[in-house]
Amino acid sequence: MDIRQVEPGVYSILAEGRAYEARVDGRAVDIGGRKFSVEVSDPRRWSRERKDRHAEGRQNLAAAMPGKVIRVLVALGDLVEPGQGLVVVEAMKMQNEMKAVRAGRIVLLTAVAGATVNAGEILIAIE
Repeated sequence: MDIRQVEPGVYSILAEGRAYEARVDGRAVDIGGRKFSVEVSDPRRWSRERKDRHAEGRQNLAAAMPGKVIRVLVALGDLVEPGQGLVVVEAMKMQNEMKAVRAGRIVLLTAVAGATVNAGEILIAIE
């Protein structure tokens, strides 16, 4: 994908061989006559407000990169607490424990010990 600013608030986007013009107006983006509301957040800034927002609704935990599930630490239907380990995934010879951001119940569990996973694949969901 190639994105270039044509003029202030107007961008040219080339994605999968197709060209788009995006017009940004405050918190809205117009692409081909369709309006989308957007929110820009700086990942380097962490605030209580942002933390609380992510603690609402369904929390999907997805693999950050391709790897292998080493251990599954919960079962479908389990109640979990914030910070509790849920699954351990090995990627690039490092084991990473994925943890719950908030309390809730495991409503989706696709992670299986020994299985390979792709980047972005949802392994667990908490509600």
